[in-house]
Amino acid sequence: MRSATPYVAPPDGRYSGGVRLWLKDSERRPDPTPVQTDDRKAFLVGIALWVVGLAVFVIVLPMLVEQRNTWWLWTCVAGLAIGLIGLLWTNWRQRTDQ
Repeated sequence: MRSATPYVAPPDGRYSGGVRLWLKDSERRPDPTPVQTDDRKAFLVGIALWVVGLAVFVIVLPMLVEQRNTWWLWTCVAGLAIGLIGLLWTNWRQRTDQ
């Protein structure tokens, strides 16, 4: 294992790395154009995975009830609901952007 070399401050105590936290507007480069993405695909994949999980837990529901672990089932229901809300939101956002 290598040991990290400690940071040694310059003699005058100032950082001379050339990084500034503030730039004048005249020195800034133009903002890049936003990338067009289809977020619906990601939401659909997530929703599909929550549906698979929900189906598995419905199959083993008697065992979950017996062991008092029904929260797993409700976690899938909550994930499915949040995914559907996200899908509706992305559809609405895409329609308003056009």
